[in-house]
Amino acid sequence: MIDLTLNDIDLEDSIKRSQEKDIIIPTFEQQKDPTKIPSTILKELEEVGLWDVHPRNLFRITWKNEPTEKGGGFNGVNYIELPSELTGVKARIIALVGKFFPTGAHKVGATFGCLVPRLITGQFNPKNHKAVWPSTGNYCRGGAYDATLLSCESIAILPEEMSKERFEWLKSVAGEIIKTPGSESNVKEIFDKVWELRRTRENIAVFNQFEEFGNYLWHYDITGHAIEEVVNTNCSSSNFAGLVLTSGSAGTLGCGDYLKQKFPHLKIAAGEALQCPTMLLNGYGAHTIEGIGDKHIPWIHNVKNTDMIIAIDDNDTFQLMRLFNEPAGHKYLKEIGVQEDVINQLHLLGISSIANLLMAIKFAKYYELTEKDVVFTVFTDSMELYQSRLVEARNTFGAFTRDSALKAYYTNLDGQKMDNMLELNYLQRKRIHHLKYYTWVEQQGKGVDELNQQWYDPNYWKQIQEQSVEIDKLIKSFNERVGLI
Repeated sequence: MIDLTLNDIDLEDSIKRSQEKDIIIPTFEQQKDPTKIPSTILKELEEVGLWDVHPRNLFRITWKNEPTEKGGGFNGVNYIELPSELTGVKARIIALVGKFFPTGAHKVGATFGCLVPRLITGQFNPKNHKAVWPSTGNYCRGGAYDATLLSCESIAILPEEMSKERFEWLKSVAGEIIKTPGSESNVKEIFDKVWELRRTRENIAVFNQFEEFGNYLWHYDITGHAIEEVVNTNCSSSNFAGLVLTSGSAGTLGCGDYLKQKFPHLKIAAGEALQCPTMLLNGYGAHTIEGIGDKHIPWIHNVKNTDMIIAIDDNDTFQLMRLFNEPAGHKYLKEIGVQEDVINQLHLLGISSIANLLMAIKFAKYYELTEKDVVFTVFTDSMELYQSRLVEARNTFGAFTRDSALKAYYTNLDGQKMDNMLELNYLQRKRIHHLKYYTWVEQQGKGVDELNQQWYDPNYWKQIQEQSVEIDKLIKSFNERVGLI
């Protein structure tokens, strides 16, 4: 469970800092339903840009931001439905859109769920502690951003081969940036750096996305409700057949636990890169799908609730990145009947979002889904964070032509097959769960008893899922003591 024990001495420092820095913290309930945000805060937000480093943007950590750069209010859930002319399958493929969060990615929600419980209990003192955000990308961006809004200092840790945009933007919010060797796949190197900091520095607080249940809980409660709202509002006559998500920290997969409680027939598919098939084959390797982590199973992944594994070839995501964002790609898609308004929204898919789309297509083909079925996913971020990757592709492989577009469409999109998929039985789930032992028990100091609880005790996950109510009570009490509302 998330530790909500109060530390009264450090809590007083947190309250005083919030008073000095004009900080008001939203509740989970307000992030689910922004109509519950006080009108005075809504008025203030009219003058605040979506990415501004301003404490009121804590209230924009929601799936319901108006999609505008400055002064926007709130509307319904931001989502997109991609038509069969593009996907090549009859099933309805729908995705939440992460671009309209502050920082352009939904990880500001996961990091809010990790940092705020410690801040409002006094376990994290913004006067004395530095927040350490080990990550393969957007998580440390979201963590550094949220910490800055909450007047906390940050250390961001991420692999040196991540996109240029991530490092450039981090300079504006993180007090320190540490680059670790390797690429997306090199998670252990990040963990090793964390242990080094623990040995050599004082007053640091580590928020490891792969083990922090605040990450899981935020997605269980906030993302889960957002998807449920879209399904109930727009898919009432359809069968909600599947939720497909690549596994980075497995935080977003937490929404699947909520949705299965509401739609018990739902199947959850977890995805990874074919070049590093840890869940599929106990495998290893390196890949270029930025946004997913590898060579281990996150501690917060409820593997027992996962029905399928789908591995995506990173060459497919690379080619579709160009198809969806190059002029020749847009022109070809228009030729084959994809509507211009759809083409104009394809920039909403970042690299891991494209992998999520491909998972949905493979899932729909495997289960022979029809136009009466819905497959849901999440487009976690947009191409705004990967323009340098497009430049690299042009420099390395040359211009993207009509022939390139035709090949990408028929080979990498329409040509998706039902390969590299594994429908899990009980023992196959347990095999994946057992992989946690080698990372978390042998390397990271977790206990075997808790590992077994995750598998055998249904109350283990239920107790975490119920904590958002208690956290909201603590947030309200904190805000009352700060006295700004």
